[in-house]
Formats: sequence, structure tokens, C-alpha cells
Amino acid sequence: MIVPFYNMVKIGTVFKKSATKAMLLGCGELGKEVAIELKRLGVEVVGVDKYKDAPAMQIADRSYVISMLDAEALEHVIRKENPNLIIPEVEAIATQKLLELEAQGFRVIPTAKAVNFTMNRENIRKLAAEELGMKTSPYMFASNKEEFLQAVKKIGIPCVVKPIMSSSGHGQSTIRSESDIERAWQYSQSGGRAGAGKVIVEGFIDFDYEITLLTVRHSGGTSYCPPVGHKQIDGDYRESWQPAKMSEQAIKKAQEYAKKITDALGGWGIFGVELFIKGEEVIFSEVSPRPHDTGMVTMISQNLSEFALHARAILGIPINSIEFYGPSASRAVVLEGNFKEVEFGGIDKVLNRPKVDMRIFGKPEVKDHRRMAVLLARADSVDEAREVTAQMLSDLEISAS
Repeated sequence: MIVPFYNMVKIGTVFKKSATKAMLLGCGELGKEVAIELKRLGVEVVGVDKYKDAPAMQIADRSYVISMLDAEALEHVIRKENPNLIIPEVEAIATQKLLELEAQGFRVIPTAKAVNFTMNRENIRKLAAEELGMKTSPYMFASNKEEFLQAVKKIGIPCVVKPIMSSSGHGQSTIRSESDIERAWQYSQSGGRAGAGKVIVEGFIDFDYEITLLTVRHSGGTSYCPPVGHKQIDGDYRESWQPAKMSEQAIKKAQEYAKKITDALGGWGIFGVELFIKGEEVIFSEVSPRPHDTGMVTMISQNLSEFALHARAILGIPINSIEFYGPSASRAVVLEGNFKEVEFGGIDKVLNRPKVDMRIFGKPEVKDHRRMAVLLARADSVDEAREVTAQMLSDLEISAS
């Protein structure tokens, strides 16, 4: 009889030979929550990012500052630590090196293939649309300005332009008239994770709303969180709520799409599957093989947040059930400008409400605009929860210098 892997999960002693060691490649606010959940389960955590004092580094047992796009530096720190789990939490990573290391026996979460495919919008769009037959928006790729202009002409205006390697709206813009074309091209070349390069031009599609379907692949199968609705500004998350109002038929179709794309990518862990919904029709947008920023609402809406689900799944622990507490909302606190220090005031007033919470990320500085905290609320309805987070934001006092 073959005993399932999850029946043999063991976690050793931190700093000892038996330690279960996880390395986070990316130490932002999402990585910080993953680090907290791993520490709760007795895992030794090593943080890696391109700048010091990143949020997850404040939780990790040790940390390193390197450019994760530097393949040699990345390999050096991985071999030095020899982690049981390598957990990419950002896109800006030398993914080819992860493919090589996985082939040599290192375990990349969820898989090096998944990380490689989803870092590059060209790979994941071709996988979804051309190999798996999922419906997507019309799209074209462009390697230079001439191809970009041709793509805009063929796709038509309005359209959206994104670097094939970027996240959180960096380098992304909407072309609504011919006067926007040059600006959109220049921004796409400055905002990508790996600098100037290839872009995707996407046509507008008619949809009613968009969701994130948090999908967790674990040793016991595949589980889904209630759908998350969200509001973005230039591709950057500002609000999310759970559950998004959907018909049972649309939910079923969304889960079918989510399972199809996550099965193709493989591995264990949480995936943020972004979908457009038009009536009962589902249209694939993107997928992230890691916790999703819109999923921060799960820190108040569920018994197991997306971060707890991720930690359990990657350790081989089956997800027995996900208990949904009720309508909930999250609201990002975004600062604009350039500051070395930020101070949050009025916390007593902000949190002097039932069923609310917040997270201050602890980022060391602000450059241009940066998400610095998130406000969380649960209420009798999604609309009420969103209104509570708006009131919390108005009570929050922020000073920066």
C-alpha cells in the first residue's frame, strides 16, 4: 500500500539539521503574510529581495539582498541555504535558472514551469488561448515600436498595452485615442520588470465585471475560495470584496477554467485566476501562481486566509475545508510621492469598530506611489463592508517625510 505524501508530512526544528527551510524570493506584503503563516507552522524562513528591510525580511530568520534577475547571484544564495522549498513571490526572477535548479532536485513552488510561464504574459496567454482553448480578449504581441503600431491598428482603439513582464499595473496603460499611443509605448518600455521589451496589446471586451478566483492545489485535490470582486486603477488593486455576486452557472464555469489552467501549470499552492464575466460567460485574463493582492480580503473573510492556504498546500497538508465567515472587503492604502518615513495615526479610531482589522506593511520608503497598508472589514453585505473600509480610510491619519 502506498501511503499518501501528506500523511508523512514532517516539520523539523528551526536552526537544526532537521529544519524545514523555505526561501521566499520576494519579500513584499504578500510574502510577509506567507512568512508569518510558515513561522506559525515551525518552518525556518529565508527572505530574498532587491532591497533591504523589505516587509517579509522583518519576519524571516535570515535575509539576503540581491537582484533576483541576476542568475548567478540567485543560484549562489539558493545553494548556500539549500532550502526545502523555493517560493517565488514576485515576477522579477531569473526563471530560467529556477528551471535548471528544479531539474537538479530543488523544489520550486508551485513548479518552475508555472513560475516561468506566468512571469511572461506571452507564454500564459498562448497556453490558455491556443493550447487549452480558453476564451480570452483579442491580443497581439509586439517586439518593437513598428510592430506595436501595427498591433494597435489591427486590434483597434480603445485597447490596453502591457509589458509581457510586469505586475501591479507597472507599465500598463489604456489607449483611448491616437494621442495616447506614444505615451503608452514609452510607459510600457519603462515600466516592465525586466526593462524595455516585448508588449501585449489587448482589445477591449464587453464584460459585466471581473473577479479573482483563488484556487488552491493541494495534496487532497483542488479547492476554491468564494469569488473575489475587485476595483483596479491602471491595473493596480485598490479595493476587493468577497463574495463577488455571480450565478451558480458562472461560478461553475469559472471553476472549470481555473482548474484547467492550474492543472496545466501543476504543483501545489494557491493561484490567483483572474477572469472576466459576461452573464454566464467566462473569459480568461491572467493567472498568478502565488497569493494575489486582491485576495488580502481573505484575512478577514475566511478561517484560512489565502496565505494560510498557500503555506499548508506547499507543505503537503490537505485543505479539509474553507470556512467563509461572511461578506467582507479590503481597501488598499496608497501613498503618492517620495518619502523616507511614514507614520500612521488615528489607529485607535480606525479600529474602534466591530469586525474590522488592518495590516501596516512596514515598507521602508515610498517612491512615486506605493501600497503601504490594507484596511479590512466584515459586515452584513458587501456594500456595507466596502463603506466601512472607506470610513476607516477617512479616519486614518498619515504623515510622511
